[in-house]
Amino acid sequence: MKTIQSLVLVLLILSVLNVCAFPLFAKAPITPKILFSSSRDGNWEVYMMNPDGSEQVNLTQHRADDMSAVWSPRGDKILFVSNRQGTGVRDLYLMDPDGSNVRRVFKRRARGQRTNPTWSPDGKQFTYSYVDWDRWEFGLYLGTFGEEDAEELPDGNSPDWSPDGTEIAFSISHQFGSRLTFMDVRTRKLEQPLPDKALQWQRNPSWSAVGDRLAITGNRHLLPVIDGKELDEARALHEAWSDKHTVFIVNRDGTGLRQLIEEDGSRASACALSPDGSEVLYTQEINGQRQIFKIDVNSGVRIQLTHIPGPFPQKTSAGGDWFDPAYALSVSPQPHLLTTTWGELKKE
Repeated sequence: MKTIQSLVLVLLILSVLNVCAFPLFAKAPITPKILFSSSRDGNWEVYMMNPDGSEQVNLTQHRADDMSAVWSPRGDKILFVSNRQGTGVRDLYLMDPDGSNVRRVFKRRARGQRTNPTWSPDGKQFTYSYVDWDRWEFGLYLGTFGEEDAEELPDGNSPDWSPDGTEIAFSISHQFGSRLTFMDVRTRKLEQPLPDKALQWQRNPSWSAVGDRLAITGNRHLLPVIDGKELDEARALHEAWSDKHTVFIVNRDGTGLRQLIEEDGSRASACALSPDGSEVLYTQEINGQRQIFKIDVNSGVRIQLTHIPGPFPQKTSAGGDWFDPAYALSVSPQPHLLTTTWGELKKE
């Protein structure tokens, strides 16, 4: 009798452990993968592919719009944006790397849109953009998984957390321009190392895994100082140069700014630097459709990764987020280690 009771107890324990542990042991990819969004099937869905563009797999397969997917630091979860709650409002969701186990990050629905998420390196927190045009509310927020309240951060957009966890890079807009901004996570102090005269627009920062440099999108064409009567002229120039946004690489301290994509094509956007810093993903229109490309930072060799045939603007691809298991963090990051041992190891 005692043997049977012991066996039942063991089975119950194993059952509970299995239920509790299942989300923790979702399988991360064992080879490098890229997440991206595409509307090739009629609505936006999250896809995954190899870095050479092969094996493109639809992960979400939902009638709602799913987009802006980003890998967790260990590759065992995906954070993405969807309007599947039925109100048309975009919010944040989690899923496993195979597209299963989808769940909302927040239980409470937001009045506005939660978009552009990025993970903290320890996987416990995240930042995101918030927009509510009806109430004219917008800005950045910092959330913690498992908690409903989020902390309001300085106004900005397109955040990306540094690999050592000490800074968040984002873009702060001003009239006819924007500045690359770094926020110290501990002190909330802001820094803007790249002046307006370097780039009028400084958007979409994306860190390398070492944290020594970033990819950004930008526009070199400076607008004149504006007063009342020159406003219309400035707006006209703004429109004329809207397709001159392209991709740059820059060191963390604002030095070494280098343009990667020529301005003779259409607007380049949504850049993402590979973990080793050698390649940059970006989105650009070709033959009437937006497609995803990657460019080698050193050689300038460009490869088109998505190929949706035909001039159908509603069927397009955009964005991208890298995961490379060689650069995945297996433990919670410790800044004093990441900036020495781990950081130096990845440079070698």
